[in-house]
Amino acid sequence: MVMNIDVCNGDADGLCAVVQWRLHEPQAARLVTGLKRDIELLDRVQAVRGDQLLVCDLSMRRNRLPLLRLLAAGVSVRYFDHHEAGEIPVHPLLDAHIDLASDTCTSLLVDRHLGGEFRAWAVVGAFGDNLTGVAERLAVGLGLTLQDRRRLQSLGESINYNAYGNSVQDVHIAPAQLYEKLVRYPDPMDFLACEVLGQELDALRQADLQKAQAWSPHLQNAQVGVYLLPDAPWCRRVSGSFGNNLALAEPLRAHAVLTPTATGDLSVSVRAPLRSPSGAAAFCRYFGGDGRAGAAGIDHLPAHQLKLFVDAFSSACWGSSCRACP
Repeated sequence: MVMNIDVCNGDADGLCAVVQWRLHEPQAARLVTGLKRDIELLDRVQAVRGDQLLVCDLSMRRNRLPLLRLLAAGVSVRYFDHHEAGEIPVHPLLDAHIDLASDTCTSLLVDRHLGGEFRAWAVVGAFGDNLTGVAERLAVGLGLTLQDRRRLQSLGESINYNAYGNSVQDVHIAPAQLYEKLVRYPDPMDFLACEVLGQELDALRQADLQKAQAWSPHLQNAQVGVYLLPDAPWCRRVSGSFGNNLALAEPLRAHAVLTPTATGDLSVSVRAPLRSPSGAAAFCRYFGGDGRAGAAGIDHLPAHQLKLFVDAFSSACWGSSCRACP
């Protein structure tokens, strides 16, 4: 019996990408997902010849070995992503849709493939991935009112917020449980009308953002802003949303939000300047992280490297014609 397995990041982009696909192709499928930092999810997948795998919003570079294992086992893989992929394997069972453009995300790639069939969910995913301008244009094209556009923006940002934490104990609802609620609704406006969860997530996000916005920067100058938040669940939850808000409010600056981890290291969310959204992934890879041009992160920055990181971040050259690396 053929098994369908969906694998995705547990943020707004990953979940909304799979929601679109399963609304288009409503077959029973096992979902493998996790929190924002859970990237190497293909390691968790056990599949056999003939099984069908959908992968959304996960770095192919960081999942390359298990991807090759699955392909060699005879598993068909359809892969949508917008992160640095490395060398894409050439294999008859791999259908790869990879686009690294700074103005796209995985939800938009699935939307493109499906011809806009469930575009409102792509709009939610794009809003969640901080592609506000792109999401706004698509939402206007759908004929949505300003009020409805703001509601979808809030939903996308709240779904994304829910993916940040060291463990599921940090977040309001596990991403897999959240997905099961989202996929019931072909239109996200119906989700908002029928489920209180959207309002709950938004209220929690706003409360955490209010705390973060009262926090003084560790370093701030004309080029960058660096925030070092304390060791608390609300800080881990809000790090991505706070970074996105900073990027929107100060589009000429690069921003980094750092939070302590359970091991004593630091987790880092980096946003390149929105006016020149490039270099974030290159910078983070220097410290063992990864991501995409406009937004990236570091899972475990040793605490003793904080000064090295801040010095490198403040002196990096950000922009389409520059390398953002120490």
